[in-house]
Amino acid sequence: MSPGRIALGLVAALLLAAPPANAAGFQYGKAPNPDDQPIELAIWYPSDGGPTQQPLGLFQQNIAFYGPLKGSGLPLIVISHGTGGSAAGHYDTALALADAGFVVVALSHTGDNYKDRSYSFTPRNFIDRPKHISRVIDFMLNTWDGHDHIDPARIGMFGHSAGGATALITIGGNPDLYLAALFCRDHQEDWGCQQSRNLPDSAQPQAADWAPVDWHHDPRVKAAAIAAPAIGMTFARVSLENVTAPVQLWRAENDTITPNKTHADIVRAELPQPPEDRLVPHAGHFSFLAPCNDELAKLAPEICLDAPGFDRAAVHQDMNKALVAFFKAQLAGP
Repeated sequence: MSPGRIALGLVAALLLAAPPANAAGFQYGKAPNPDDQPIELAIWYPSDGGPTQQPLGLFQQNIAFYGPLKGSGLPLIVISHGTGGSAAGHYDTALALADAGFVVVALSHTGDNYKDRSYSFTPRNFIDRPKHISRVIDFMLNTWDGHDHIDPARIGMFGHSAGGATALITIGGNPDLYLAALFCRDHQEDWGCQQSRNLPDSAQPQAADWAPVDWHHDPRVKAAAIAAPAIGMTFARVSLENVTAPVQLWRAENDTITPNKTHADIVRAELPQPPEDRLVPHAGHFSFLAPCNDELAKLAPEICLDAPGFDRAAVHQDMNKALVAFFKAQLAGP
């Protein structure tokens, strides 16, 4: 055998003998919720475990399933999904953050997820959601097996749609829900207003539901990235005057669910400090969700359909890099 073939054989043998590449760790959890059912969680984190292909809802991900947690003093990111979503909806963003050294926890909001929409499009949904965030943070800092690896001073949040509104409230926003009622009176064509009108009579908001709310905030969240935020019309300048955390705002050019003019543009204009603004050309509202596979596209085509020529996977690669850079800058360690 020639020396060249011997060398190639040695290289091949070394490659076959090499351990598999490391993958982000992943596990499930549940956070106690004294007001309702426990909150279901998906948790990603840095790990030196080997990857295996595992299902997550209708998605597949290469992760170290219940692999060891690597690192200390790690920043934490909480992900809040949109109406009718789940903890799986932004799994690609969670993986990118975990690979970059973040612990990431995504929750399925009680009463507003794909299995249970009993609170969707009601005032209670937006009142409860920020409380869910605090209970999840409490769990991650005090009860989760890896809690002593997290730096409690380095917590951020990512939210999409109703999750974007949740993030704004969590960092100090005080929406006026009566403004939503006035808006829907004059904009019956609005998608969210249509969904609210279609609620059963027993779930229709009553006069008392529009009373001022003592909104729940969590000052532990030091930075927020929000995409296509819902109920933007409820955030007047006075509603956001107490928001001091830096914000990265993602807007979809062709958003017909939460149109920029009546949602994200209002938030952008009324924040006391201008956000880091990212307008994604040709994107729709659901373009911020993880790229769809064939099974999901058949089951929920409305969230998988993008404009012709729009490459959701490529856009997400750029978006995830920008999210990592934002949170690294805003949650920098000592």
